[in-house]
Formats: sequence, C-alpha cells, structure tokens
Amino acid sequence: VTPIPGLQVWPLVRVPIVAPGDDLCGLIENALQASEFDLCDGDILVLAQNIVSKAEGRSVDLRGVTPTEQAIELADRAGKDPRLVELILLESTEVLRVRPGLIVVQHRLGFVAANAGIDQSNVGADASSVLLLPEDPDATCAKLREEIHARLGVGVAVVINDSFGRAWRIGTIGTAIGVSGLTAAADLRGQPDLFGAPLR
Repeated sequence: VTPIPGLQVWPLVRVPIVAPGDDLCGLIENALQASEFDLCDGDILVLAQNIVSKAEGRSVDLRGVTPTEQAIELADRAGKDPRLVELILLESTEVLRVRPGLIVVQHRLGFVAANAGIDQSNVGADASSVLLLPEDPDATCAKLREEIHARLGVGVAVVINDSFGRAWRIGTIGTAIGVSGLTAAADLRGQPDLFGAPLR
C-alpha cells in the first residue's frame, strides 16, 4: 500500500512529570509503549522545551539569585522581580526592549525572546523556581536522536519546541529551538518561484 502524503500527528500519553537527571529516551520508550505506537524511520519526534529543561536540571531557585544593579534598574522599569531579571540578563546577549511586564532580549542561543524564554509556570509547587531554556538544544536533539537509534533501531528527527509570542499578535506559536535530523532552515534565495522569478 502506498502511503498517503500528508502530516499525521500522534501525541504520546502517560509522560510523567520530569525531574532533573531523568532519562528522556527511557521516558519516550515508556510513552510509546503506553500509546501503543511504534516509531518508524523518518518520523519526527517533537519534545516540549520544559521537559528537556527539567531533565537537564535547568530549574533555578530565585532565592539563591543576587541581582546586579543593572538587573535592579531594569526590574524597576519592567515591574519584575530583580532576581528574575538577573537570570534574563545572564541568558541574553542584548536587551532589545523594556516595558511594564516585558523584557525582550536576544537570547544567547541567537533568537529574540520575551524574558529570555524563562518559564515561571508548570515548573513546580515552589513559586520561587523558574526554568531556563536547555543549555544547547541542538546538541540535546542530536544526543537523543542517537540514543533512540541505538535503543529502538529507527532513524528519527528530533525537535525541541517552545512557545513564542509574536509582536502585534495575540497568542503564541510553536518554535523549534533545537533540531537534529532535518533541515531547520532552507536558503532558497536564487531558486525560482512558481512563475520562474528568482526568490530573494
């Protein structure tokens, strides 16, 4: 039977709350079994950023953070906790915009993000904990891809997805912050469009 082209999405069930040091590949194997689903060559496995960050131990207790003068000044302008702002600065290469409730930065990983992508929700029962993005999402994807191939014998692509807000838009979109096994961005400049005009 020839497969029908298109996109099919299957959520995995029974993924537990992830803790620092958890074996993500093992959790995925268990969720695949619980979902009665087998991965195949060419499948793309998409993981939420927060489970990767939790497994990598990227949770920080704000009670242990001492803000600098720059963080205190920005926190006053943004109406944010100075300790959180200190982490935003540590995770960023440049502050692009500050307004009440928001600090837009260029993240150390290269993309523009609100509050350096630091999560304060779904982190844990302790309200003083925040979650930073993974240290090196592409490397994490590559390692997980190798582990899945070694354990399950299939060649899949792996993506770490995070939710990003967009300027002048309501809601969020899913953004790949880490990728292995597929082309993350294709440069089509110079290629012809539908009518033969070169793309620019």
